[in-house]
Amino acid sequence: MPEIRHTPQAPTRARVLAAGESIDAHRHDDHQIVYAGSGVVAVTTDAGTWFAPGTRAIWIPAGCVHAHRAHGHLDLRLLGLPADTNPLGLDAPTVHAVSPLLRELLLACTRDPGERSAERDRLRAVLLDQVRASPQRPVHLPTPADPRLAAVCDALREDPADSRTLASFGAATGAGERTLSRLFRTELGMSFPQWRTQLRLYHALRMLSEGMPVTTVAHRCGWSSTSAFIDVFRRAFGHTPGTHHRGT
Repeated sequence: MPEIRHTPQAPTRARVLAAGESIDAHRHDDHQIVYAGSGVVAVTTDAGTWFAPGTRAIWIPAGCVHAHRAHGHLDLRLLGLPADTNPLGLDAPTVHAVSPLLRELLLACTRDPGERSAERDRLRAVLLDQVRASPQRPVHLPTPADPRLAAVCDALREDPADSRTLASFGAATGAGERTLSRLFRTELGMSFPQWRTQLRLYHALRMLSEGMPVTTVAHRCGWSSTSAFIDVFRRAFGHTPGTHHRGT
């Protein structure tokens, strides 16, 4: 296993990543907020993958080993917070809604990270207040450990439009439907339909960031109709796929 890079202080900065570019696994002694000013950012740990467009931000707690990956042209914004500053009181990665005000604060506080002023301190204080008030949004793909469960998840990663039932997957993997259903709940903390929806949303974000038409994305990700896809996407991310498409 490669050595995990350790940076004691989580950086506050803006960085542009090309589509598909990544930052290898590393950890900080400080907390960090990860935000995509444009594009989509995915943060991966041993526990799974968290993903966020511009209406979401990802909280990374101090000490958590994580890697970043860009989907689309990523304007990556990183905001470091001292380990004793935890406005969310959370010790695991989470995704949170980003209001228009919080977006502007994140952009402002990462624009010139070396600048020190009373105005910047006030902006940071308001930002922390906004973070405390931001609701969690469950856009997370947990990683399975059981090989039978992993086989189902791998098949869906290869083809998110695969519409087989859990019973059909069970027949292909040598596990019963009830066993797989229990494993989804106990290992991944969600039902099979919930996990598949999360996977399809992640693939949809990736495809939209690559400029793929909304109708094509809906079909390739397994939704029965474009309108059904638009409805699920809007409820998950707070805006339509067409709006996301124009903003990447």
